This record gives sequence, C-alpha cells and structure tokens, in this order.
Amino acid sequence: QVQLVESGGGLVQAGGSLRLSCVASARIRSIDAMGWYRQAPGKQRESVATITSGDGTNYADSVKGRFTISKDNAKNTMYLQMNSLKPEDTAVYYCNAHIETGLGVNYDYWGQGTQVTVSS
Repeated sequence: QVQLVESGGGLVQAGGSLRLSCVASARIRSIDAMGWYRQAPGKQRESVATITSGDGTNYADSVKGRFTISKDNAKNTMYLQMNSLKPEDTAVYYCNAHIETGLGVNYDYWGQGTQVTVSS
C-alpha cells in the first residue's frame, strides 16, 4: 500500500507558475513509474507527465516545453513544475504511483488531488 499526498495547487493568473509536490509513504526509488494526471470538469482524467524509476520522462503534447516532472528519491517526493500556465490547464491534478509485480499484476495508487485554477 502506497499513500500519496499532493500539495501546491492554487489560483494563478495565466502566464504564471506553480509547483506541485507529491509525497509518498514508500521509497519511490522502488516504484516503477510515477506520474501526474489531471481531470477537468466534464472531461476524462488524462496523463500530464510521467517519470520512471530510471528517470525517463514523458509529457502530454499540450504541456511540453511548459511543465517539468522530477523526483527526489531521498525525500520520497515527486514534483511538477508548471510554467506559462493557461486557463485550459485548470483541473484537479492527481499523483499516481504504478507498481509492476512482474507476475502479471500491477498496482496503481492515487492521491486525493489538488486543484489548479488558472484565470485569464
């Protein structure tokens, strides 16, 4: 069982920046992949950025060049630096931890979410 707690959301004007944090209850160096997802009202949850245990990263096209995902294994914390924010970035942002057992069973853990609102 992995517990995830997000923080750092808030209200910001378009063009501004925010940094989200996700603290895990387990050693994140042992987690196969972590990521940030978001869900806007009336829309499905979508992947924003992911990072593997080997620090490989992947970004949604809509955030490339503006958002940066990173993690600090010593602090068991993952971050999402969001720059040049746009109103369409408004959503609840969720932290995810993905664990593969190698036995065909995978586990996904989610945080409670943090609201990001970008005003125009």
